[in-house]
Amino acid sequence: MAAYVSMGEAHRRITEYLTRFSDAVSYQDGQSLSRLLSVSSNSPALLSLADALNTYQDANRIIRQSEKYSQYTDILVPIFRALQSYRLRNLVEAYVAFEKVSNAFIQEFRNWESAWALEALYVIAYEVRILAERADIELASIGKTPEKLKGAGSFLMKVFGVLAGKGAKRVGALYVTCQLFKIYFKLGTVHLCRSVIRSIETAKFFDFEEFPDRDKVTYMYYTGRLEVYNENFPAADHKLSYALAHCNASKEANIRMILKYLIPVKLSIGILPRTTLLEKFNLTEYSDVVLALRRGDLRLLRHALQEHEDRFLRSGVYLVLEKLELQVYQRLVKKIYIIQKQKDPNKAHQIKLDVIVKALKWLEMDMDVDEVECIMAILIYKNLVKGYFAHKSKVAVLSKQDPFPKLNGKPVNS
Repeated sequence: MAAYVSMGEAHRRITEYLTRFSDAVSYQDGQSLSRLLSVSSNSPALLSLADALNTYQDANRIIRQSEKYSQYTDILVPIFRALQSYRLRNLVEAYVAFEKVSNAFIQEFRNWESAWALEALYVIAYEVRILAERADIELASIGKTPEKLKGAGSFLMKVFGVLAGKGAKRVGALYVTCQLFKIYFKLGTVHLCRSVIRSIETAKFFDFEEFPDRDKVTYMYYTGRLEVYNENFPAADHKLSYALAHCNASKEANIRMILKYLIPVKLSIGILPRTTLLEKFNLTEYSDVVLALRRGDLRLLRHALQEHEDRFLRSGVYLVLEKLELQVYQRLVKKIYIIQKQKDPNKAHQIKLDVIVKALKWLEMDMDVDEVECIMAILIYKNLVKGYFAHKSKVAVLSKQDPFPKLNGKPVNS
């Protein structure tokens, strides 16, 4: 809620902000400049300035009367409007005003030879996305079409174009790329990520290792998620593992976000996480999935998928987890093999399909011999089981050497 401010105090606060802005540009102080542009930060300094602007209605005149400030009119006038609107919770107006700030800032940024203003550019990119998201919520609440986030994406593509060249400014390209990823994932237009990824990974003027660690982790996290959607699990494993290895150990929320996708990928290539890891990062929705894989318990797997269906669907990993059924079948057959080997080592490699049917029935999974034969055929085809069928006698004859090949970090053959 806006606080009462006298006219004199309002004038002082406005003039102080303008002086700080001018000095930050003159002394090329990117960090100070970035703080002056953080509309959504709710910093006490900017909130008090917004209160002053709502009291002193002629702030634009102060800007235009001074040559020191007037050269930045295209940035300062709309930033004041954005701050006022945001303070009054007029989020669509705040976004529209900040979009003007952003376009004017980019024009100035092009003309600055060095990369001193990168921190401020990062704030511009972040604020455009955040304000657009909040403006779209406001639009949706009054029955209008949410369109601001899409516009923010178009603006950030323009920013990416400014940074995608030679020189020190190019290290900012990955941060902007990550903001674009967040927009595309939010809008469900992840296919738009491809052109930006190509630019980052194929352009000769980008050296991935020169980018800040923070941006590399975020980039690998989102591109890893894309590989999960594409079911390219070796690539997803590489990217998400990179993100995990380089993530700040104190950022547990970020580690949890990475693990939420890395765990299904690891499961799909036959690597099971420890229970302590799931508990530490509150990822216990995977506990029964892992237990089902260890036991060969198809009923438990299906129950876990049903219980956490909404969560897995929102994350986009439901289909990945559903495909773990083949590994569960493999584990079930292996347990039957081990039991038979203890009873009669000479006949352990001959498994009657009826025995598998009974094991499934014990798990309350009703299947007939023909269905089990079909499943065994798939397991053999996918190289999860080595062997062949004696069709007439309804027996699966397993190889005496390594009848259950390990995935060894590779996905099940498609």
